[in-house]
Amino acid sequence: MKDEQNQFYTSISKYYAEIFPYQPMQLQFVKSRVGELYGKQILDIGCATGELSFQLAREGAQVTGIDLNEDLLTQAIGRSGFPTADFKCESPVRRAKPGGEFAPPNFQVGNMLELETDFRERQFDTVLCFGNTLVHLQSLELMHQMIKGVYSVLKPSGQFLLQILNYDYILIEQLTELPLIETENIRFIRKYHFQENSPLIRFQTDLEIKKEAQIVSNETSLFALKSKELISLLTTSGFEKIELFSNFKQEPFGVKHLPLVVRAVKGP
Repeated sequence: MKDEQNQFYTSISKYYAEIFPYQPMQLQFVKSRVGELYGKQILDIGCATGELSFQLAREGAQVTGIDLNEDLLTQAIGRSGFPTADFKCESPVRRAKPGGEFAPPNFQVGNMLELETDFRERQFDTVLCFGNTLVHLQSLELMHQMIKGVYSVLKPSGQFLLQILNYDYILIEQLTELPLIETENIRFIRKYHFQENSPLIRFQTDLEIKKEAQIVSNETSLFALKSKELISLLTTSGFEKIELFSNFKQEPFGVKHLPLVVRAVKGP
């Protein structure tokens, strides 16, 4: 399954930043929850091409971005101006004050199921996982493993900020197609195929590259994680002060909306 998902992201990697451009509200959400970012240690899980990681670094945060897809990471590292050897970008130790020069994020290949192996206990002030990344894991057990890893690498009172889609809404309405993404260069069509008596959804995409009259088609599986299941996973992993929102503006969580944004706090 990992190979299937990696193939999917490789196939769209060239156009990823155009399909999923940086959203300034993501940065505003992080700042509203974390406060001053200067000097904060932040882990960005599923960093892709690194747009959010760079914005956080410009605010003075010390950012580590991980992703499994090397094609996406190559773009992120290339933007930093550092070599791509071993798919790592080692930032200078010196970090400028806000408004001055900034050290780029450290990017590296990383598996969200191996956080406790790759990082130190209590290393990060904040862990981010945006972009519906979590539901690429194929079972509640794997998600629990990932969330426990997040808990381990967070400092006391550290925050886990998460964004997935609202599968309560998707399942209730049996939504078979997500909103079309279209720019001058591409059209990105996303369809869901539900499987009877299974929490897994087949996610089918067609990326139309207009100037080349080419369509890149893919399919991968996603786990339709319900909000109550997510709260249970967070609670049993030790998180407290769990809040759910309908978007990065922190509007109340309801039923009829696609995003699900979550904030959870590690106990002191």
